[in-house]
Amino acid sequence: MTTIQHPPSAKVRCGPTVHRADTPPNRRRGGDIRVLLSPASVGATAGFMGTLTLEPGEVVTEHWHPYSEEYLYCQSGDVLVTLDGEERRLTTESAVHIPLGVKHRIVNDTAATATFVFFCGPLAPRPELGHVDTEPSPGSLGAQ
Repeated sequence: MTTIQHPPSAKVRCGPTVHRADTPPNRRRGGDIRVLLSPASVGATAGFMGTLTLEPGEVVTEHWHPYSEEYLYCQSGDVLVTLDGEERRLTTESAVHIPLGVKHRIVNDTAATATFVFFCGPLAPRPELGHVDTEPSPGSLGAQ
């Protein structure tokens, strides 16, 4: 393995420690998604990282990332993940790499809560370009 040595530059400041409890949930695509480390929260430049909690019966609706790949680690639980139409189980202490452009959907079809850590990178040029939804969000299904 080789490493790249970079010349010393200006002192780099580390961002703050971010606690999940202090981060508001985003439920737009389903579940409880909390982006902990991001350009906005810590000045990240390579990607963003967070947590996902899916209660029994909850779904993260299908979407894809035109600029980022996603790494999804299941801390606990057992869910059905669909990647470009291929269904597979993601169980406790397993992970999946979701390449750029792959449509993905997550369903907690069990009776237990499932928890995850995710990382997406590189960043899209602008946040609103980072996700392309391919099915209605859970909140829009019952709204008229």
